[in-house]
Amino acid sequence: MNLTHNTVVTIYNAPRVSCFPVYFAIFLLLLVVKMSNISYHISNLLEKMTSTDKDFRFMATNDLMMELQKDSIKLDEDSEKKVVTMLLKLLEDKNGEVQNLAVKCLGPLVVKVKECQVETMVDKLCSNMMSDKEQLRDISSMGLKTVIAELPACSSGLSLTANICKKITSQLIGAIGKQQDVSVQLEALDILSDMLGRLSGTLVSFHASILTSLLPQLTSPRMAVRKRAIMALGHLVPSCSTALFTQLAEHLMAELGRAQPSSNTRTYIQCLAMVSRQGGHRVGEHLEKIIPMVVKFCSVEDDELREYCFQAFEAFIRRCPKEMSPHVPMVIKLCLKYMTYDPNYNYDVDEDQEVDESMDTEDWVDEDQESDDEYSDDDDMSWKVRRSSVKCLEAVISTRRDLLVELYGSVAPVLLARFKEREENVKADIFVAFVALLKQTRPVQGLNITASEPGDKEDPSITLLKKQVPTVVKALHKQLKEKSMKSRQGCFSLLTELAKVLPGDLGEHIPALIPGIIYSLTDKSSSSNMKIDALSFLHVLLCSHPPGVFQQHIKVFLPPVIQCVEDPFYKITSEALLVTQQMVRIMRPLEVPTSTFDVKPYVKDVFAGTLKRLKATDIDQEVKERAISCMGHIVSHLGDLLGSDLQPTLQIFLERLKNEITRLTAVKTLTLIAASALRIDLRPLLAEGIPILGSFLRKNQRALKLSTLSALNVIVLKYSDSLKPDMIESMLNELPGLIEESDMHISQMAVMLLTSLAKGCPASLVKIGNTALPGVFHLVHSPLLQGGALSAILDLLQVLVVTKTGNMGYNDLLKALMGPFHGSGKAADPTPIHRQSYYSVARCVAALSSVCPKEASGMVTSFIQEVKNPKTPEPVRILSFLSLGEVGRNMNLGGQKELKTVILEAFSSPNEEVKSAASCALGNICVGNLEEYLPFMLKEIGSQPRRQYLLLHSLKEVISACSSQSLLTHMEDIWALLFKNCECAEEGTRNVVAECLGKLTMVNPSQLLPRLKQKLSSGDFLKTLQDKDPNVRRVALVMFNSAAHNKPSLIHSQLASVLPSLYKETQIRKDLIREVEMGPFKHTVDDGLDVRKAAFECMYTLLDNCLDSLDISEFLNHVEEGLKDHYDIRMLTFIMLARLSSLCPNAVVQRLDRLVEPLRATCTTRVKAGSVKQEFEKQEELRRSAMRAVAALLSISEVEKSPAMADFANQIRTNAEMASIFQSIQGDALSSTVESMDTS
Repeated sequence: MNLTHNTVVTIYNAPRVSCFPVYFAIFLLLLVVKMSNISYHISNLLEKMTSTDKDFRFMATNDLMMELQKDSIKLDEDSEKKVVTMLLKLLEDKNGEVQNLAVKCLGPLVVKVKECQVETMVDKLCSNMMSDKEQLRDISSMGLKTVIAELPACSSGLSLTANICKKITSQLIGAIGKQQDVSVQLEALDILSDMLGRLSGTLVSFHASILTSLLPQLTSPRMAVRKRAIMALGHLVPSCSTALFTQLAEHLMAELGRAQPSSNTRTYIQCLAMVSRQGGHRVGEHLEKIIPMVVKFCSVEDDELREYCFQAFEAFIRRCPKEMSPHVPMVIKLCLKYMTYDPNYNYDVDEDQEVDESMDTEDWVDEDQESDDEYSDDDDMSWKVRRSSVKCLEAVISTRRDLLVELYGSVAPVLLARFKEREENVKADIFVAFVALLKQTRPVQGLNITASEPGDKEDPSITLLKKQVPTVVKALHKQLKEKSMKSRQGCFSLLTELAKVLPGDLGEHIPALIPGIIYSLTDKSSSSNMKIDALSFLHVLLCSHPPGVFQQHIKVFLPPVIQCVEDPFYKITSEALLVTQQMVRIMRPLEVPTSTFDVKPYVKDVFAGTLKRLKATDIDQEVKERAISCMGHIVSHLGDLLGSDLQPTLQIFLERLKNEITRLTAVKTLTLIAASALRIDLRPLLAEGIPILGSFLRKNQRALKLSTLSALNVIVLKYSDSLKPDMIESMLNELPGLIEESDMHISQMAVMLLTSLAKGCPASLVKIGNTALPGVFHLVHSPLLQGGALSAILDLLQVLVVTKTGNMGYNDLLKALMGPFHGSGKAADPTPIHRQSYYSVARCVAALSSVCPKEASGMVTSFIQEVKNPKTPEPVRILSFLSLGEVGRNMNLGGQKELKTVILEAFSSPNEEVKSAASCALGNICVGNLEEYLPFMLKEIGSQPRRQYLLLHSLKEVISACSSQSLLTHMEDIWALLFKNCECAEEGTRNVVAECLGKLTMVNPSQLLPRLKQKLSSGDFLKTLQDKDPNVRRVALVMFNSAAHNKPSLIHSQLASVLPSLYKETQIRKDLIREVEMGPFKHTVDDGLDVRKAAFECMYTLLDNCLDSLDISEFLNHVEEGLKDHYDIRMLTFIMLARLSSLCPNAVVQRLDRLVEPLRATCTTRVKAGSVKQEFEKQEELRRSAMRAVAALLSISEVEKSPAMADFANQIRTNAEMASIFQSIQGDALSSTVESMDTS
């Protein structure tokens, strides 16, 4: 169709009734024009592809590839056919480059053409694979791999992938059977592996025939065929059925059980290892039969077979940890035996020769070469046995943290002795194994480990490691002198980890380590990575030891480090600057003013080396930032020794402040310098620098704002006398916009800066009453205010009233604070005030009163009148009580005689908030006047049973706030009173008594804790988990949960005895389920639900704090049951499952088939049509929580290879409702982190 511009114009100018049809017609015509242009362009390219000139063909094919990669291209049916035909023809082109381009075109073409054309491509490629021409076979194999790689994932729901895979598979199975042509077999096996690895789920119907065709290849005379068959089987096992997997496992075991070991035995052992790595837990049920066979083969005199046996053990240990547990001691024994297996080398002779260290370098090289010739890989395979046994041992170490103490006793000494290993690759793996041991010794990452407290016992593994440190250093001292860079890098990796595990314990060994570090930094043959590793270790060493340890060695360390600062490779420079920065802190530690170390000889070198990098502008961003930071530390620690170099250096910082790329680092550095104890003179920078810093407060970069506020705060505190009005104005103008509840941290920093200004420059804050203060008052009334931000505001208000800044006196500030409460609830302002606001304002009132005692006395009288007046609005009354309490906490209110009566009368108020505020006030007032109010309070608790609950709350406030010393004289009276009321009929009162008892026990734990234990019938807190009363068991679980959350070290040793009782409480007990008749309906009540909830909450806490002490398999048994329990329990277990997916993915994958069904049931269950709204909401929340667990499961690599999981994932994607929920969860900003809950 030949469309011209005139045709379009004619249509446009034609008579019309409406514009829209014409526009639509023009759009269609333009689309047709575009389509015809594409077709014409493609036709031209196809024509050029037939040219006799190879360059024409190459360029045309390249242009076609570029066109096909465009998303917008659409081919008509005729063009599709022509393009496919031409590309298949070009696969037989005489020019190799044209052939390669044609293969690359097949990838994007797969998703651009119809299914029939893809089938044509696949048929042709498969037939070409059988060709006698080797080049055509190779290029067709590449083409098939390209097509498979571009096929849409089977989860997309398209039939294309399934149909094409089936077509390819049937032909590949035929090709694999062609024993006469090995190259065809190899290509077919390769392609089958690719397809099984990516699209195994679509080939379920072919799995049996694939297995049948692959098993005979394990006995092929060609080793390459065997290896590729093993790889294909590895890709098959994750998604094949259980029956098929059993068939494969039994075949392998039957073959291994045959008579004498042969080359086939090696293949079957290799296959077992591969199957275990890929299928993991599925091998577990067969291990009892497999392990004895593999152990038997270890004793066969065949090094290659032994290597494969240890590789199999490694796979079993990593993938089937529970099933391998009984066999681990035997595996460790074998590993220790064979990691020293070196029959062709005498290490004793080698050690004797080490005495002669004066040997010539050339002789050493020659001897090494002779050694390599004598023990080459071809002649001596024993090193492979040693390496595989070490890797197996590393797998044991990495997966069995529970055996750590035992490993330090039996394995660590052997590993240390093997540091002398002659084979470099084996030695590297020995270092890796020892590093794994050190990593296991560190606290488990991601768990809430509390800091060790005085009196806590040291971890036994740490104690054992400390004893071995001298041996480790002695062994590595020799290794660090070796020429092998790989060995030295292993040494530094090990030492770095050792310094992290035992900070401060390498101090006495530093002289032994210095030569090795210097050698690696100065040796001209050292690679970049070698130097970086040495510098990285040195930095960790410097950071983990006190300054005094290193000061005597600075003379040796500094020159090579400065030399590295000047290295042309930016990564070395960057790491060296980091080390230099730490050295500066060590040379002159400002926190240790008594240091006598003389730094003057080193100042010039350190400064000159860093200055050169600071001035350079054509360097990497990381180096720029490290140079600024390093120079900042030099100025901060050595600024008084820089003389005339100081001010020019500070001017460079000012320049870096103006650069967008370096400004954040420059701000942090200026903060460091300004805060220095040396009082570095920054005044020359202030006139230009402060307006620049002020402008940063407007930038939309949170980190820059926070750093700038911190810098300005330090500058104002240190240089307030040098600040001019225009400088202060440039800061003040930006502060009002920063004080808002959307970012409390920035607000806190802004308020702190305002406070510093009020202290240092009160005269300049005349206008803040109309600018910054309204934002501060708004923040005080915010429900989000607490912690640091509230403390900052309290400081500000006290400074304002003391300095009379901004003409704001005590009464003015009180009026601004309390104004909203007088208008709350009225027609003009119907918005209720949040409860937190009352407490915040009360704290502010108390803070103001503490610095204005004269005005405070009248204010207290005013508050008492407010609460007495029956016409006072409830918000004002509540605030008055809370304010009286906060003021009374810091001020003796004994002179206010009617205060007790007023508070007790408020206990009878119909408003619960007023009663609560009065109770809080009584407790706080008692804290400030203990001698008068505590006896009164105890008397009232004993004589006023109706007010007991509120009075006990007041008592709890007193016990929480008072010091142990002040309570000692009243301790016995309080103790007796509490036990008198611990059997009160009201559960709420009993709970408050329990809290009071717990807090009181902490006043004198050595005396009161034994007395508390005596009150238990069992005399042991943990034995209450077995009490007959479900309510007692529930409270015991709450107590255990609190201990696990706050003091996990207390329960670690008890877990073995407690866990059975805990797990028992997770089970549904039918004897606690009863039916209650409610009119014509029967309602089921589960009295054990609360106990089960408490048990599952404990399990979640243990998962976070005691993971290393749990048997995850047993743990998962109970999580699995919880997935089918009540709504509340399921919500907990969904969260736990998501957490487990990130902490123990392998254990979760082993259970996947059993975990999927409860998740599927939750996601597909529908609420009955006539149900109430709450039922629909609960089910929706359950589904969303289940979907979060599914999302966490799908984040585990290769999880969709499980048939059950793949089927469920496909069901989610194809069901519009479930897909919508899943997408919304994935799109949620919080979905990137596992949902967490506080169960303390």
